[in-house]
Amino acid sequence: MSEVSASERVLCRVEDIPDGESRGFAPAPGAFTGLFAIRRGASVLVYVNSCPHVGLPLDPAPHRFLDAKRAHIVCSAHGARFRIEDGECFSGPCYGESLEAVPVRIDGEGRVIVPAEAGL
Repeated sequence: MSEVSASERVLCRVEDIPDGESRGFAPAPGAFTGLFAIRRGASVLVYVNSCPHVGLPLDPAPHRFLDAKRAHIVCSAHGARFRIEDGECFSGPCYGESLEAVPVRIDGEGRVIVPAEAGL
């Protein structure tokens, strides 16, 4: 088993997120804001679950961060739309702003690992 340092936390395994789908995660201990991940094949992108417009969580229901075509991230509160690949808002009240991206690594066992302080 590969090592995970004290400054990191494991969110899940890659296969826990269906390809093309998203999944939300609770805040780290002591944190207020959760994270969400989107899987595209073997890669996983992770963002802080907070709209840059007013700081509300993006998902209206658990794990629902994407539009019906699964082509963009959508904020349920104001309908802002964000590009999956970089989190930039291209439509809505926070146009030009971006979601906070979280550094992510996938270890040899397929675990999705992020910094422990992500979302603080």
